Amino acid sequence: MATQPTTGILARMLLRKTVEQVQRETQTSQLKRTLGPWNLVFLGIGCIIGAGIFVRTGSAASLHAGPAVLISFLIAGVVCALAGLCYAELSSTLPVSGSAYTYSYTTIGEFAAWIMGALLLLEYGLAASVVAVGWAGYVVSLLKDFGLVIPVMLTGPTGHHVQQAGIDILVNGAPVIYLFNLPAFLICMAMTALLVIGVSESAKVNNVIVAIKVTVIMAFIFICGGYVIAHIDTLKSNWDPFIPPASGEKGEFGWGGILRAASIVFFAYIGFEAVSTAGQEAKNPKKDMPIGLLGSLFICTAIYILVSIVMTLIVNYKTLNVPDPVAVAVDALGPQWAWFAKLVKAGAIVGLTSVVLVLMYGQTRIFYTMARDGLLPRVFATVHQKFKTPWVNTILVGLITAVAAAFFDINTLGDMTSVGTLAAFAIVCLSVIWLRRTHPDIPRGFTVPLYPFVPALGIIACVALIFTVETRVLIFFGWYTLIAIVLYFAYGMHHSRLAKGLDEMEQPDMGEFPGPVPE
Repeated sequence: MATQPTTGILARMLLRKTVEQVQRETQTSQLKRTLGPWNLVFLGIGCIIGAGIFVRTGSAASLHAGPAVLISFLIAGVVCALAGLCYAELSSTLPVSGSAYTYSYTTIGEFAAWIMGALLLLEYGLAASVVAVGWAGYVVSLLKDFGLVIPVMLTGPTGHHVQQAGIDILVNGAPVIYLFNLPAFLICMAMTALLVIGVSESAKVNNVIVAIKVTVIMAFIFICGGYVIAHIDTLKSNWDPFIPPASGEKGEFGWGGILRAASIVFFAYIGFEAVSTAGQEAKNPKKDMPIGLLGSLFICTAIYILVSIVMTLIVNYKTLNVPDPVAVAVDALGPQWAWFAKLVKAGAIVGLTSVVLVLMYGQTRIFYTMARDGLLPRVFATVHQKFKTPWVNTILVGLITAVAAAFFDINTLGDMTSVGTLAAFAIVCLSVIWLRRTHPDIPRGFTVPLYPFVPALGIIACVALIFTVETRVLIFFGWYTLIAIVLYFAYGMHHSRLAKGLDEMEQPDMGEFPGPVPE
């Protein structure tokens, strides 16, 4: 059972599932343990590749770091490695589905788990919106290659000016304004329909999609890299200066811009902890989970640095503030490479479609788990009688994701996602410290090296990157967190099954969840 404090608000907020209870849930799980270390590495790469490199690299270079965006990737990779080591310890100690939400519930307590659930809405829900906007950019670009043009007013965030090369497009002296992003809205609703129907994506299918994405990226590196080498005398000017001088505005170039860009490209890593959701399906979680987490992180960091080098050499960084920076780079090769440009864009679309699906699926899983625990209304755990999927939950996630993708610009969405993810990672690092203090003797398949230096540095690094984002995003995050706290005291605290001394509810048949890691 749970640790059962009976009096006081603080004691109530610190109510926890016991480690023994969580491990019992793991032992009684009927999920097959079929995923080996390479399956987990490919799962991590599958969710990482596409969630950032195809989308946000351009704005990070164009607006903040210039060619030095590769340093930003290194910084973001180090921060993720600190959090990744903490994820590895928790996932080898508590190999359960639910990821950071369950970790928080077991270590720090119910209030922290609720906050984590709210942060994961930013990490998964809004991240899906960001990727959907990037998907739309590549679709618009590819269709244009075939002579099919979507009205420009239906391809961008509401109220923003349509620009070309950073300059407003004018009609009769007035700027053209986007109405909303129709392709991004449609892809979110299409993925919602698939999730409701229950079209599952097996680990083998996921491996094929990962192979396509990695092949596209490697082809981009080799072909565009060869082009850069052949024309280095003319292209090297794109790296002059390598670190553009600071403009005087917060986060605009200089070392301040590199740190600001690190918080942006951090988005490119958010998928790596998806490996931790596969804890109940790993053959040997104590050994395989750390390999999956850190292996996918290392491989993707190397790929990202190579892509950023090629991208900022082949075109000037100032032209990359677009949803589809890789498309801009391959288009610069010239008409003789038009076939390659089409292949890259098609590969990006396939990869990004999978990422939207996986991220939305992850969000439905979080809502389902919270509803199962009583922290959200039980309707979110309602399973469709025919499709065997949590359809009410899925439709809500789909609408949130689609509306955000259709009406908000990609930079704002990406910053909100990064802030939520960084805060979630900080809590994970804190959870390691908390669990070490409260359960020092529990068996751990993997332990964070240089404890407590690594988790403490992870917390500091995550918080530091949070405060590099724009003030308006921090204000939004503050209000969002405040609303989440109010909702906990208004609903979650009074309906928690754990507080009532109840074990997990009798779970309805969840059917086959779409995604590479069915719950």
